[in-house]
Amino acid sequence: MFIHVQDAHYVKNFTVWVSFDDGIEGTINLKDFLKGQIFEPLQDVKVFKEVFYDPTTGTICWPNGADFAPEFLRKHIVLKE
Repeated sequence: MFIHVQDAHYVKNFTVWVSFDDGIEGTINLKDFLKGQIFEPLQDVKVFKEVFYDPTTGTICWPNGADFAPEFLRKHIVLKE
Protein backbone atom coordinates (compact mmCIF):
# COMPACT_ATOMS: atom_id res chain seq x y z
CA MET A 1 0.00 0.00 0.00
CA PHE A 2 1.29 3.43 -0.91
CA ILE A 3 1.04 6.15 1.70
CA HIS A 4 0.66 9.84 0.95
CA VAL A 5 0.78 13.02 2.97
CA GLN A 6 -2.60 14.77 2.98
CA ASP A 7 -1.65 17.98 4.74
CA ALA A 8 1.33 19.55 6.46
CA HIS A 9 2.52 22.75 8.07
CA TYR A 10 5.49 24.19 9.90
CA VAL A 11 5.27 23.95 13.70
CA LYS A 12 8.51 25.34 15.18
CA ASN A 13 12.28 25.02 14.89
CA PHE A 14 12.72 22.05 12.52
CA THR A 15 9.40 20.38 13.26
CA VAL A 16 6.59 19.80 10.79
CA TRP A 17 3.05 18.52 11.47
CA VAL A 18 1.81 16.04 8.87
CA SER A 19 -1.32 14.02 8.28
CA PHE A 20 -1.45 10.95 6.10
CA ASP A 21 -4.20 9.58 3.91
CA ASP A 22 -4.78 6.69 6.34
CA GLY A 23 -5.72 9.09 9.18
CA ILE A 24 -2.41 9.05 11.05
CA GLU A 25 -1.13 12.50 12.05
CA GLY A 26 1.63 13.91 14.19
CA THR A 27 4.87 15.84 14.20
CA ILE A 28 8.34 15.14 12.89
CA ASN A 29 11.54 16.90 13.89
CA LEU A 30 13.71 16.79 10.78
CA LYS A 31 16.78 18.60 12.14
CA ASP A 32 18.99 15.47 12.20
CA PHE A 33 18.04 14.59 8.61
CA LEU A 34 19.05 17.86 6.93
CA LYS A 35 22.26 16.55 5.42
CA GLY A 36 23.45 16.57 1.85
CA GLN A 37 23.51 19.27 -0.78
CA ILE A 38 19.74 19.58 -1.30
CA PHE A 39 18.95 19.65 2.44
CA GLU A 40 21.80 21.87 3.74
CA PRO A 41 19.95 25.14 2.92
CA LEU A 42 17.11 23.91 5.17
CA GLN A 43 19.43 24.07 8.18
CA ASP A 44 18.52 27.77 8.23
CA VAL A 45 15.16 27.84 10.02
CA LYS A 46 14.04 30.78 7.86
CA VAL A 47 14.39 28.54 4.81
CA PHE A 48 12.98 25.48 6.61
CA LYS A 49 9.79 27.44 7.41
CA GLU A 50 9.01 27.51 3.67
CA VAL A 51 7.88 23.87 3.85
CA PHE A 52 4.63 23.13 2.04
CA TYR A 53 2.42 20.18 1.18
CA ASP A 54 2.47 19.33 -2.52
CA PRO A 55 -0.65 17.43 -3.58
CA THR A 56 1.00 16.45 -6.87
CA THR A 57 3.80 14.51 -5.17
CA GLY A 58 1.85 13.60 -2.02
CA THR A 59 4.55 14.76 0.36
CA ILE A 60 6.21 17.82 1.90
CA CYS A 61 8.51 19.97 -0.22
CA TRP A 62 10.53 23.18 -0.18
CA PRO A 63 11.00 25.76 -2.95
CA ASN A 64 14.60 24.57 -3.56
CA GLY A 65 13.29 21.13 -4.63
CA ALA A 66 14.00 19.26 -1.39
CA ASP A 67 11.41 16.74 -0.25
CA PHE A 68 11.06 13.67 1.95
CA ALA A 69 9.38 10.43 0.93
CA PRO A 70 6.07 9.86 2.73
CA GLU A 71 7.32 6.48 3.96
CA PHE A 72 10.33 8.15 5.58
CA LEU A 73 8.10 10.72 7.27
CA ARG A 74 5.72 8.02 8.53
CA LYS A 75 8.62 6.06 10.01
CA HIS A 76 9.75 9.07 12.07
CA ILE A 77 6.41 10.57 13.10
CA VAL A 78 5.56 11.29 16.71
CA LEU A 79 1.87 10.46 16.89
CA LYS A 80 -0.68 12.96 18.13
CA GLU A 81 -2.07 11.86 21.47
